This record gives sequence, C-alpha cells and structure tokens, in this order.
Amino acid sequence: MSVIVYIETENGKVKKSSYEAIAYAKGLADQLGLGVKAVGIGENDTFQEVGNYGVLEVLRVSNLPDNANALQVASAVAEVAKDASVVVLTNSSRGEAAASSVAVKLNAAIATNVIGLPDTVSGFVVKKGVYTGKAFVSLNLTGDKKVITVKKNSYDFEVSSGEASVTDVTVSANEADAKVKILDTKIAEGDILLPEADFVVSAGRGLKAAENWGMIEELAKELGAATACSKPVSDVGWRPHHEHVGQTGIKVSPNLYIAIGISGAIQHLAGVSSSKVIVVINTDEDAPFFKAADYGIVGDAFEVVPKLIEALKAG
Repeated sequence: MSVIVYIETENGKVKKSSYEAIAYAKGLADQLGLGVKAVGIGENDTFQEVGNYGVLEVLRVSNLPDNANALQVASAVAEVAKDASVVVLTNSSRGEAAASSVAVKLNAAIATNVIGLPDTVSGFVVKKGVYTGKAFVSLNLTGDKKVITVKKNSYDFEVSSGEASVTDVTVSANEADAKVKILDTKIAEGDILLPEADFVVSAGRGLKAAENWGMIEELAKELGAATACSKPVSDVGWRPHHEHVGQTGIKVSPNLYIAIGISGAIQHLAGVSSSKVIVVINTDEDAPFFKAADYGIVGDAFEVVPKLIEALKAG
C-alpha cells in the first residue's frame, strides 16, 4: 500500500500547486507509515525534479499525451493507483475534475479543497473549506481508499536536494475517454499566471477606463504579482476575460489579494475569499468588500496606488 500523488504540468513544467500536493502526500505517507510515489503523464523530462520534495519514484505514463484531458488523467491515475491507500491531487480545475472520476473508479471516499494533514487518531478526519471559504467542515473519510485534493497555498513545502527515479508505464487505452479532444490551447500572456499566483492585484470599474490600467500593472510588477479584474471590467473589454476572477471566472487563493476600485459583490467575493490576506482600496467606505478585508484604505485609487508604487520602489 502507498500514497500516490498526481503531478500536474503546464507547458512542460511542474505547476507550483503540484509541489504543494507532493509535499502534502509525503507528509501524509510519513504519518501513515507508507511509501509515496508520484504519477505524471506524457513525455516530460522534468519529473525527476520532484525528488527535491521527498518523492523517490515517478511513474511516467508515456502512452498518453502531455495535454491529456481530465477523463484520460482520471483513468490513468486510477489504474496506476489501484493498490494505493490514498490518492492526492491538486484542487485545480483539472485536478478536481479528475479526482471525482478517480474516486468512482476506485470506489473511494473523496474530500476536495482539503487544508492540512488528517487527524488519524479517531479515524481519517480531514478539514476542508466550504461556502467559498467562509467556513470549514471536518469529514471522517471511511473505507479502505481515499481521494484528496489539496487547496492551493494551504500546505507549506520545503526544497531539499534529491532526484527521483522515473519509471515509464503504460495504461489501458479507453476509447470513450479519448473522444474528448483538446483542439487548441490559448496561453494567457504575462510572466505570472493568475491561477498559480501568490500575489494578485485586481481592479474594477473604479479605474474608470482601460487606459488607466498602467498603474495596476506597475504595482503588480513591483510586487511580483499577477493582474486580475472584476467581471464588469472584462465584459466591457477593458481587460481580457482570462483575468476575470469571481464565481463565474477564475477562483484564486493567493497569499495576498489587493482589490482596487471593486465594490465586492457576492459573485466576486466567491472567487477570492480563500485569499490569505485581502487588502481593499475604495472611495466608498460602505463598499461590501471592506467587510471581507483584512486591511482597508478609504481613498482614491489614483492617489493611493501611485504612493504604494513609490513606497515599494523606495523600499
């Protein structure tokens, strides 16, 4: 028996959230007295790097493409993990989609968006976020097999020195899974991709016009952050749709989320409330966002943001 963790990649590189899942799987394996193995998909030469995070062996599914769809990922992981006690994935869109199918295929209990290692004294009790991060619930996963997705930025990891061995494996071809095909992939521009960002600078209609976004981009650059926006901003074309965060956009869980000129409608809060620290800048002291903020500044963005940029450059 072992703990199996799925390695998710983007453009041939292991995603940061996967390193968190790997570290979580290693911690869980140590807690249960089991070994840990990782499974990756496609002809990727970077898998051995996960040895720096405690994994000694990677099972590389070489007969599937790098851009395998979630159904193919689920079938591959379930086949490789048929003798595993716990399967760990990231709580990304692909990881969460695959996790439910893995649980069905393995007849396993499942918990998504998990925070921290389980309490194994009185069962297998995990803590997870619910109601878009507004509350937490403890679940006791019963059964011999468990599937877990790990919430982004909820588990710390340390880099050590090591290199994992890579063993090529093949899985059974499933024609039904292959009927879903990825015909085209459009990569969002920018140095830092929004779903993986630790810091996010977001703005809304309070910026008044698309040409005023220069100071938002400059602040993000000084912080090493990704840029984001509210839905009305992307709807009118001020910013691209891949920057829209919220209930109907991208859900983010950065260490720092700065909201500038965004009122904080419930649909927007649903996508950002899992952020560790929220800073709100708004001229309206009654803006709903201030109720969710850790820090708030009542002021004009066109005065506050340049001063923040100046302070960052000076410091």
